[in-house]
Amino acid sequence: MQQDARVRTTAQIAGHPIHPMLVPIPIACFIGALLTDIAYVASAEIMWADFSAWLLVVGVIFGVVAAIAGLTDFLGNRLVRAQTPAWPHLIGNAVALVLAIVNTLIHTRDAWTSVWPIGLVLSLLTVLIVLVTGWLGWVMVYRHGVGVAR
Repeated sequence: MQQDARVRTTAQIAGHPIHPMLVPIPIACFIGALLTDIAYVASAEIMWADFSAWLLVVGVIFGVVAAIAGLTDFLGNRLVRAQTPAWPHLIGNAVALVLAIVNTLIHTRDAWTSVWPIGLVLSLLTVLIVLVTGWLGWVMVYRHGVGVAR
């Protein structure tokens, strides 16, 4: 699709799209949770399991807020929905958020059973999905100009 000045985001503050401002927070939190899960498995130090739990909670909270902004953009402009990567980006992020919510619940158990093996696997899957959907999001911005001021 040709770049078009009308491919604007719906959720914005002073012309700045909200979704791309928020997504780095859950991405960093989910990657951090994976790293702290690995650190816990390697050391059995309870601090790492606690860090994982807190990172997941913050990541889920900001992930939900980012998802609301992203869904507003997706539903608010048919040209956004027409972008090739838009649907896989939406579906992948929804799956990653559901996995992160389940992982947050798993991490409420005692440390060893919260991390090994299910917590670690869920953290890894979430990060792998977020890497792909993050790439798709940047494709929409850089190749298709979604949310870019002209």
